[in-house]
Amino acid sequence: MLARLTRPALPLTTATALAGALLALGTPEPAGAAVPDTIPLTVTNNSGRTGPVHLYDLGTQLSTGRQGWADANGTFHAWPAGGNPPTPAPDAAIAGPAAGQSTTIRVPRFSGRIYFSYGQKLVFELTTGGLVQPAVQNPGDPNRDILFNWSEYTLDGSGLWLNSTQVDMFSAPYAVGVRRADGSVSSTGHLRSGGYSGFFEALRGQPGGWAGLIQTRSDGTVLRALSPLYGVETGALPANVMDDYVNRVWQKYATTTLTVTPFADRPGTKYYGRVSGNVMNFTDSSGSVVTGFQKPDADSVFGCHKLLDAPNDAVRGPISRTLCAGFNRSTLLTDPHQPDTSTADFYQDAVTNQYARAIHARTADGKAYAFAFDDVGDQESLVHDGSPQQAYLTLDPLD
Repeated sequence: MLARLTRPALPLTTATALAGALLALGTPEPAGAAVPDTIPLTVTNNSGRTGPVHLYDLGTQLSTGRQGWADANGTFHAWPAGGNPPTPAPDAAIAGPAAGQSTTIRVPRFSGRIYFSYGQKLVFELTTGGLVQPAVQNPGDPNRDILFNWSEYTLDGSGLWLNSTQVDMFSAPYAVGVRRADGSVSSTGHLRSGGYSGFFEALRGQPGGWAGLIQTRSDGTVLRALSPLYGVETGALPANVMDDYVNRVWQKYATTTLTVTPFADRPGTKYYGRVSGNVMNFTDSSGSVVTGFQKPDADSVFGCHKLLDAPNDAVRGPISRTLCAGFNRSTLLTDPHQPDTSTADFYQDAVTNQYARAIHARTADGKAYAFAFDDVGDQESLVHDGSPQQAYLTLDPLD
């Protein structure tokens, strides 16, 4: 997770991207790749809102590693040097579609984000470390009172990965899509009818402080809900909100073995976890200890970091991803074999990630990126194609 209590510099790859198929960024592009340098992205405004929409395509140019933005034609522009204090970034806004209309732009080979905002342009600044992105968990962030959201994407020689993400916040709803070489279109991210307002109603009705995640403007307009990670970090959500569940997990696996099979395509690769004191140690099939995790707090659970850090390696990272999904979905007590990929088992404990639960319950296909490793068990809202013909971003109603 990049955004923190201060407004950090890019790179523009959040834990969402790291968690899912966007890990492909680290692989070299194949020679003679069929994927073009840019592809069309059609943005359709079904929000029902009047007023201007502003679009931004920001990220890292994969061929050079430079950070910058793309204009409506897909032409890359590198950011100029920033300063300390931060200096205003060039205006990278692209005029978006009016209500009921569509706008098509071209997106280049990037690892980045497509931002969209309603009514006002977003404020971007540059430091000596790069672009400063919005971090609305900070009350002083200049974008705090703007209704906006973003989608994450990677386009490289292996194809397109495009997702809808709620890892940082739940805000203005949208869906993503891709048209394949055979003409078929795949999409994800749409909410059920009434899902937007229903999500906020669910948080308000959930005891334990979950309503504290909701941010409103001074005129009463609901803008977003922070992720529980940021809720804990800002004090909007109690820091002990997951303690009861974590304690029960630690108690159970002091006398029971937790079996983790982190790779769906390698069912023979298993690790075995047992708790000793404050640490859950994992052994491999030979009995050798391969890694261990201290008892995590809510911050570690919701962020899938710190005490549940997941390096991009072959052992600790995959185990941590599985544990993180089990904690957020509260499946660790009901199934000693993880990951549990049956959605009927998710979020059934009274202590769970209520934010993620409320989002998944209101997406049309049940898919979402509500926490960093929501792709465990293929629950993420992601479209991918190796030969993308066109991408889509649909701005949905706030109902």
